[in-house]
Amino acid sequence: MHLMAKNKFHDGPGPSQRQLRVGELIRRALSEVLARGDVHDPDLNRMSVTVGEVRTSPDLKVATAYVMPLGGQGQKELIGLLARNKAELRHQISKKLDLKYAPDLRFRLDATFDQMDETRRLFDRDDVRRDLEE
Repeated sequence: MHLMAKNKFHDGPGPSQRQLRVGELIRRALSEVLARGDVHDPDLNRMSVTVGEVRTSPDLKVATAYVMPLGGQGQKELIGLLARNKAELRHQISKKLDLKYAPDLRFRLDATFDQMDETRRLFDRDDVRRDLEE
């Protein structure tokens, strides 16, 4: 029997189709709630938020939303505001989706944008550009 070592790049077989589908439904619902200002918090409503991805646990009871404020300013403030309004956001999402359980929401900063900036920076380097042209 071959055991594959766990590392940061491979952590098992990956999410199921169900996890991916539910994560995307939650992402869309959360994006809509935040865009429409359905939460009764003026501090959160004045922020424009991008919800890049939502990952769910295998039992679908925990949903982690990867978010970023538009323009990247106020990241820590955004995470605090979302955490403060977690119960209302959970309620709003459960109204929009027909799920057996309303998932517990967790919020993390989306590092994808930083990774894209770093990739662009690497491609702009002369030595990398030269290697790509060869």
